[in-house]
Amino acid sequence: MSKGENKPKITLPQEAFLLLLLVILLGIAGRIAPDFVALETQTELLTHVWETALLTLPMTLILITGGIDLSIGSTMALSAVVFGLGFEKGIPLPLCVVFALLTGTLAGALNGFFITRMQVHPLLVTLATLAAYRGVAEGVSLGRPISGFPAEFTGLAKGFLLGINPAGLVFVLLALFGGFLLTRTTVGQYLYAIGHNEVASRLSNLPVNRLKFALYTVAGTLAALAAVFFIARRNTAKADIGTGIELDVIAMVVLGGTSVFGGRGSIVGTVLGVLLIHQTREFVSWQYSRSELNLIVLGALLILSVLAQRLLRK
Repeated sequence: MSKGENKPKITLPQEAFLLLLLVILLGIAGRIAPDFVALETQTELLTHVWETALLTLPMTLILITGGIDLSIGSTMALSAVVFGLGFEKGIPLPLCVVFALLTGTLAGALNGFFITRMQVHPLLVTLATLAAYRGVAEGVSLGRPISGFPAEFTGLAKGFLLGINPAGLVFVLLALFGGFLLTRTTVGQYLYAIGHNEVASRLSNLPVNRLKFALYTVAGTLAALAAVFFIARRNTAKADIGTGIELDVIAMVVLGGTSVFGGRGSIVGTVLGVLLIHQTREFVSWQYSRSELNLIVLGALLILSVLAQRLLRK
């Protein structure tokens, strides 16, 4: 074997490619619309993404194990309705938050139970609960919105440092924890192992069921937390919030380099995927105000990302 064949190949990591795309996007946006990249504008625009960003963290871990959760938007809706009805009946806001979080946690745990104990495929389970949770939310609330929340609660949606409000702060802290979990702990290695080969992981006596159950339960909890932050930002609780959010979440995570087949992904990539899709969407809306163009650009971005992942792997 020649010396040249022993030289390691230099490859560009997925995260570096996404960061490059983000820098190029902001550079182009700054040339076309300087006001868009202004600090005040970005501070305001960042408040729009934190609820979705929160949901990308558990989705990343779930996809790494080879699973999927399509019910997070419906879990948001159900938790929001519970929160709103509790407030309407005079229950103190802190207790309303607790009830909403319990609702989301139970919804996620139910998904985890059917997936791990009943051995039903995650796609089928969460597709069913996507409809069921949304239907329960519609039926309980009769489809009517609930608003009129106090200013001290709705003020939580205002950014106070570079667009970071309490929702953004929670996202940053959880992203740091998720990155540490995946890269520095045995649990993270277990998650990758499950995604690579679940059968082999079970034969190796890894706690596959417990980990998967925990992931879906946490996904439900964070969906409820996202619902609380959404209500604070919009000052309304209704059964149609979070409609279609699962598609945005999956797109951000996949754009960040996480494989839908499991075994590959990172929190850093997911964060960059969140920022890239958010900035693309906001810039197109800012400059052109055409929703169909927004969809075309995002679709092209996802296709470009998939092609780039293949090239980077080669």
